[in-house]
Amino acid sequence: MTALIDVHAHFVTARYIEEARAAGHTRPDGMPSWPSWSPTSHLALMDRCGIGRSLLSISSPGTHFGDDGSARSLSRAVNEYAADVRLRHPDRFGHFASLPLPDVPGALAEAAYALDDLGADGLTVETNAHGVYLGDPLLDPLWKALDARRAVVFVHPTSPPHAEEVALGRPRPLMEFLFDSARSAGDLILNGVLTRHPGIRWIFSHSGGVLPLLADRMQLFADLFSATSAPGDGTPSAPVRDQLSRLWFDIAGTPFPLQVPTLVDVVGSRRLLYGSDFCWTPPEAVVSQVASIDAAVQPEGDAWRALTTRNATRLLGH
Repeated sequence: MTALIDVHAHFVTARYIEEARAAGHTRPDGMPSWPSWSPTSHLALMDRCGIGRSLLSISSPGTHFGDDGSARSLSRAVNEYAADVRLRHPDRFGHFASLPLPDVPGALAEAAYALDDLGADGLTVETNAHGVYLGDPLLDPLWKALDARRAVVFVHPTSPPHAEEVALGRPRPLMEFLFDSARSAGDLILNGVLTRHPGIRWIFSHSGGVLPLLADRMQLFADLFSATSAPGDGTPSAPVRDQLSRLWFDIAGTPFPLQVPTLVDVVGSRRLLYGSDFCWTPPEAVVSQVASIDAAVQPEGDAWRALTTRNATRLLGH
């Protein structure tokens, strides 16, 4: 049985939780509480599920709680912690480094340090940073720098602006995360970021959320208004499906029976990756998710385990 490579795996530290709570995130994204995590518990789950390697990252709400200086310090702390875990378990863990967005100078400095000094496998960003979405021109200096490095950028969903109103009291990961992934990817497409910076290798989680269902609608609006639109105001610079097919997608959450077949119908399977979403997803739910992948109808002449691991190896070079 092929060992999985998990590109969507999380960790927390005591300092991270303490600073998040102090900033008001006592029920993060509307969830009941913060999870616990340790390398030992994570390795035990990996062994149970046949996961060979996990790429660790900080989940929502990220590392910026309102103050640039504090965000830079916290990002550095969690990145160095994850790098140390990787050094102690080099065959089992990798790391996507956090950036203190929307502080672009701080993000540029932390990206260089994480990639050059810590040996991070890539970087992680949220779908929006205090309402600044990924297609915002404010972030273009960061994308230009990461494009030159051909960096891997893992995009994790977070709560949208006015989350409490739109979520109607429900945990935001239930639905709002899936919509915010689509909103953020759409912003990259419609503002031309993907075509201006083709070297960045973007990973979107949870099969892109609702994004696959919106691909044809985005193209329809582009076709209807292309004659009157200028670049960046809602007209994609290349066909929407072509741009989506350049993204990578992890299949964390509920991949079968609906999400993965729908995604494959839109973008194919060459950029599908495995994701567990542990430690925010409880161990038993991860076990059930892996079982659903193994029990699903497998791609012809292949297997989802082998396919996603092959793709991850091609992306990450492991």
